Amino acid sequence: MAYSQNWNLENIFAGGISSPTLKKKLLLITDQTADFSQKITNYNLSNDQPNYQNFIDLTTLAQKIEAGLLQASVFVNALISDDFSNTTLSAKAAEINVLKATYAQPLGKFKQLLAKIEPNSWAIILKLPTIKPIAFALTEMRQQAVELLDDNTENLLKQLELDGLSAWSSHYDTIAASLTMPFTDANNQTTTISAGQALNHLEGYPDAAVREKLLTNYENMWAQAEGLVADTLNHLAGFRLTEYASHNIKDFLQKPLALNRMSKATLDAMWQTVSANKSILVPYFERKAQLIGKKKLGFQDIYAPIKVPGYQAPTITYDYAAKFIITNFEQFSPKMASLARKAFENRWIEAENRPGKQPGGYMESVPELGESRIFLTFTGSPNDASTIAHELGHAFHSSVLTDLPFWRGNYAMNVAETASTFAELVVNDAKVQEAKNAAEKLTLLDAKLNNPVAMLMNIHARYLFEISFYKARQDHLVSPDELNNLMLNAQKTAFADSLDKYHPHFWASKLHFYIDDIPFYNFPYTFGYLFSLGIYALAKKTGDFEEQYIALLRDTANMSTEELAKKHLGVDLTKPDFWQAAIDIIAQDINEFLTLSEQFI
Repeated sequence: MAYSQNWNLENIFAGGISSPTLKKKLLLITDQTADFSQKITNYNLSNDQPNYQNFIDLTTLAQKIEAGLLQASVFVNALISDDFSNTTLSAKAAEINVLKATYAQPLGKFKQLLAKIEPNSWAIILKLPTIKPIAFALTEMRQQAVELLDDNTENLLKQLELDGLSAWSSHYDTIAASLTMPFTDANNQTTTISAGQALNHLEGYPDAAVREKLLTNYENMWAQAEGLVADTLNHLAGFRLTEYASHNIKDFLQKPLALNRMSKATLDAMWQTVSANKSILVPYFERKAQLIGKKKLGFQDIYAPIKVPGYQAPTITYDYAAKFIITNFEQFSPKMASLARKAFENRWIEAENRPGKQPGGYMESVPELGESRIFLTFTGSPNDASTIAHELGHAFHSSVLTDLPFWRGNYAMNVAETASTFAELVVNDAKVQEAKNAAEKLTLLDAKLNNPVAMLMNIHARYLFEISFYKARQDHLVSPDELNNLMLNAQKTAFADSLDKYHPHFWASKLHFYIDDIPFYNFPYTFGYLFSLGIYALAKKTGDFEEQYIALLRDTANMSTEELAKKHLGVDLTKPDFWQAAIDIIAQDINEFLTLSEQFI
């Protein structure tokens, strides 16, 4: 069958941005929030004993409000992604942000209520059948209450976020959407392209000379906007640091680690092991440079396809990618394959390659429908199948939680990236295994190695940059020149000084630095990738993998990251052993690439 490359948003809220059902939903959320606030104000623990029915009702109502807010946000953000330059859509997003800020006020009171419940009553409440599945989430909120200031101050901070953190994040989108640049292809044809289209070409255009010129123009484009973008980044970080200080948070990593439910010991163990293994990727870079006819790779070449005599990378169709993904998911998990088939058949995916779309890709849950929506741009590259598989991995993770309370779906970003990367590994491995000759296999191995390059080097550069940037921002506004130098130094360290050209304006071009609700958005990707390697190795040797895997995914919002790994994998994430074992798997692919490529140099 021919699958549509456009998603269906009508069954979420019919009628687009002016949808009457969306308007009705936002009014309902407003009423629910007022009801929630009143019930918290009137709540009396003594009168609620011994069944605690009013407490149960509070948790049920809070989850309904949050699910509704997410559903509305997903819908509006989808419309914005579809028509990225249409600034009129942002007004509805701002309206939803106001509702989120309004809800945050009674939610803060709810957390304070949790903190005031004495231990004996708390222990009884957590054992209630309705509460037990969300006991971890409630305990987490109870702990968060310790950091809260008085109600008026917390309310003020939430209101200030609308024209502070959230506004600066939206301002970045406005800047990025307005940027264009000239692009001259291999046939010497020049067109004007958007920032998003430029990024797609930068990561996959086959001609090395075109890529090099493209990076130069891309740098120039962002240099022209660097003042505006630097202001945006400085004020985003400045707002966060001020808010941290108001809550007596002195370490800017404390919040990101808490959001990912992981310890600093785990983060340090991961990055220390990554740093100790940089050398395994340097010979790969050297060989790749030889294969594309260069002495040394530039930043624009790290994800570029190699040129191997006897093989020309095909242009694949969207239907072919869909069939390939479903078939290979089936080998590991029939339930994954079933979910993928449902996503394609029911138009959960927006994949059309057209101007005006937001750069990048994502998956969002549509909680009240038990569905997902996936956004990306399909260009016909074999790597696009991997991208779709990645987002379908996220969707599968979401799908195995639909029978659980909403708060059980509040899994952290680091473990969220586990399911997506696992799905991507399945597809990448399948492509390599099905290669018809050495030239094709080498090309596909090179594409597969894009992931470790991204996770062990590119993401590491982002992390190093953010660490140095936040340290500097605690002292002063960081100028564009200083930001360029910080990024350049971070890239040289992360890439083991193995490139002849870098991307100093990467801090300006990367959306992830400007996301308002998740600070240090980048390191969870490396965690998820390495964590998924361990799971993938287990999948290949375990007969009952599917149920074991689903059990792990269902626990991702029910315990700390360290507890999750211990319970389901029997490993200690604070020690280097697990991380080294994952990197050793990568080394096998690199060694195979080096051996196989000898005949082509």
